Amino acid sequence: GTDSHTTMINGIGVVAWGVGGIEAEAAMLGQPVYFLTPDVVGVELKGKLRGGVTATDLVLTITEMLRKAKVVGKFVEFFGEGTASLSVTDRATIGNMAPEYGATMGFFPVDDKTIDYFKGTGRTKAEIELFEAYFKAQKLFGVPKAGDIDYSQVLTLDLGTVAPSLAGPKRPQDRIELGNVKDQFETLFSAPAANNGFNQPHERLQQTFRANDGIELADGDVLIAAITSCTNTSNPSVLLAAGLLAKKAVEAGLKVKKHIKTSLAPGSRVVTEYLEKAGLLPYLEKLGFNVAAYGCTTCIGNAGPLAPDIEAAVVSNNLVCTAVLSGNRNFEARIHPNIKGNFLASPPLVVAYAIAGTVRRDLMTEPVGHGKGGKPVYLGDIWPSSDEVNKLMKFAMNPKVFRENYAQVAANPGKLWKKIEGVKGQVYDWPKSTYIAEPPFFAGFDMQPAATSPHVRGAKALALFGDSITTDQISPAGSIK
Repeated sequence: GTDSHTTMINGIGVVAWGVGGIEAEAAMLGQPVYFLTPDVVGVELKGKLRGGVTATDLVLTITEMLRKAKVVGKFVEFFGEGTASLSVTDRATIGNMAPEYGATMGFFPVDDKTIDYFKGTGRTKAEIELFEAYFKAQKLFGVPKAGDIDYSQVLTLDLGTVAPSLAGPKRPQDRIELGNVKDQFETLFSAPAANNGFNQPHERLQQTFRANDGIELADGDVLIAAITSCTNTSNPSVLLAAGLLAKKAVEAGLKVKKHIKTSLAPGSRVVTEYLEKAGLLPYLEKLGFNVAAYGCTTCIGNAGPLAPDIEAAVVSNNLVCTAVLSGNRNFEARIHPNIKGNFLASPPLVVAYAIAGTVRRDLMTEPVGHGKGGKPVYLGDIWPSSDEVNKLMKFAMNPKVFRENYAQVAANPGKLWKKIEGVKGQVYDWPKSTYIAEPPFFAGFDMQPAATSPHVRGAKALALFGDSITTDQISPAGSIK
């Protein structure tokens, strides 16, 4: 695939990963893509996740663990009883973040959970029977147990040790358990940049700053809270949990401050439909989480601008304000050019931090906010149980809804799609476009390349970097400040 998060499809037993534009073009032109046979790292998952722990918490834990194990350029395959206990959507969440933990892919075998997923998402009986028969005939059906496969290396994770977590403020592998977020932010606030810090005077944490519109701001304030990205917004367990938390929060009288930019970008229209049918979307909307789009939003820097007065106060006072999002990447300046601290979190925690309004509140011991009658409301008061989420899962795994939705995409895509005119013939003739422009090096292009000098002369390095450089530091995904 041409997206780095193509690896999400590893969750249903498909061997796939993202490639660069040049590799994709070569493949479309019938050219092979060469790579060395990779090592295969087996990750044995044991036990089960505890109640209240989400797939997001698990993938952030795995990202931290595999980054330390240095799996760059390797295939990762998950096996063991813990793997078999995970739903396909949880597996897809883990496969999705393979680029963040550095692996070429994070593969999950096909088993009964895969079959159940296809049944729940509207595949036909004939398709499912053929799929199952093929994998069984190839002896590829079922999750391997310990000792079944001779991996290049084996790592182990007990799912029972996974705890609610965030990751940040600058890298996806920097996981922080929920109860340590406040202290970690305050430590990094005055730590040098070389130690992943912000290099600001510690005493400034006691100050507040007033914007022109009268709103008071402080370091650590949450200014963007987004349920977004392909990693989480197609996983019903965490989307339903976010909706349930929003419902309980609204009923308790909690609110989100109006200057916090909130958004919801579901993985598809199916998500919006099951949130509506479960009666949860109105509660998300009351907290400001309105459906913004179906696609890449905040995670790739498409959050849009902050209110002018807020942005001016942040810039003029050099504030270290934060974004909390259910995305997969949080590199510096990616989410917003003027928001320095960015934390990845599960959708329900995104809602909780939007209500809290700051990462400098310990949500394990301090109230998320104050509700009706000034009563303190704690995270435990509004956090949904696994049973509550499971009771609503019937709305998410409805074959009829999936079939109707995707039939609509094919049969009636909308007026704008119908207006798009394609190019005919074997050669693209570069019609006028504000999006796809003819590269200058295609001018005078011929099937027989012109002769070039065999020597490279006068070449100079454009930039020299240290370790842990991201694509965003080379070419920012968001607006360039």
